[in-house]
Amino acid sequence: MNKKRVVITGMGTISPIGLTTEDFWKNCLAGKNGVDMITGFDATDFAVRIAAEIRDFDPENYFERVEARKMDRYVQFAVAAAEMAAKDAALDVEKEDPARMGTLVGSGVGGIATLEAQHSRLINRGPSRISPYFVPMMIIDMAPGLISMRLNLKGPNFGVVSACASGSHAIGETFHMMQMGKADVMVSGGAESAITPMTVGGFASMKALSTRNDEPSKSSRPFDKDRDGFVLGEGAGVIVFETLEHARRRGARIYAEVVGSGATADAYHMTAPAPGGEGAARAMGAALEDAGLAPEEVSFISAHGTSTPHNDRLETAAIKTVFGEYAYKVPINSTKSMIGHLLGAGGALELEAAVLSIRDGKIHPTVNHEVPDPDCDLDYVPGSARDLEVDTVLSNSFGFGGHNVSIIVKAFKE
Repeated sequence: MNKKRVVITGMGTISPIGLTTEDFWKNCLAGKNGVDMITGFDATDFAVRIAAEIRDFDPENYFERVEARKMDRYVQFAVAAAEMAAKDAALDVEKEDPARMGTLVGSGVGGIATLEAQHSRLINRGPSRISPYFVPMMIIDMAPGLISMRLNLKGPNFGVVSACASGSHAIGETFHMMQMGKADVMVSGGAESAITPMTVGGFASMKALSTRNDEPSKSSRPFDKDRDGFVLGEGAGVIVFETLEHARRRGARIYAEVVGSGATADAYHMTAPAPGGEGAARAMGAALEDAGLAPEEVSFISAHGTSTPHNDRLETAAIKTVFGEYAYKVPINSTKSMIGHLLGAGGALELEAAVLSIRDGKIHPTVNHEVPDPDCDLDYVPGSARDLEVDTVLSNSFGFGGHNVSIIVKAFKE
């Protein structure tokens, strides 16, 4: 069958370093760090007391108060970013066929803040005090569900869950569905708000988080020798995808084209990557094959780059496997160095940064990359932003459970 071309026409962003896409991007290029001490709960007794929180998000700037109270914070982020993306795309939904528009949104843990709050009610006040909105506020599919209601999207609609690969999986599935003609417009990405006592305590118990509590801004340091774990972040990235013919028909501005996606499983371990980054390498290779591209055609790589000892070493190894000698020439950056790890939302914001790199001919730095690691010896764009003519970007996301996704976006050409 003839595969339809899929383009990006709008983006919405809620991040620790900006509540609009342009603010997020400006601060990425400036190397602004969004990590600081946790304020959302009393973390005094926790081994980890730092995170990349969003502190200036007021839901009443986006929703009526009664409406906002029925949404978990991650859903508020998702819906706000979706409406922002639709506005950015100049998408007039009233002029569209709602059955040809859909939404896929990923989240790693969904409404865990609601779960913790309602569990506390159960223990302290009894089962009769559990909110009737508890279940719909908690479940992961409520983000795409409410987006569909707000924008009248009646096509494909579901939540995607693959831990830290969730947002990228949602985008990859969106791409392939649209290639097959299942929709003309899709609103897709990821959302997360999991800086909660249970989440922080759980990841800290695993020894997965940085404990650099005395230097929050230095804590997320992907590929640096002194990295000691990732930093939790929160936010949402939601993108409007259209078939090229639909975008042309309505005269839409086009940011970039999605040209490839690859997804694999490690089938190895609950939390550790496969030896040598084998599964990650296959995902990158599958994305390149899907796009019909050679490794040397990639302008730069947006890395998963978590700042954990295992991920950064094995992602580096996987890049070397796929790119060979070119691995030493292609720039690699990690958005997580500034915004922390947004779990299921991370891949979506990182793809947005990749698209803006194509638009502006600039790639943001990997901040806090100061001490070389012999196991991580590639070009991670340390220091400051770099001017680069960007044609093609490969973006990686990997998740607990052995989930690997690579997405490729390219400068749009007729």
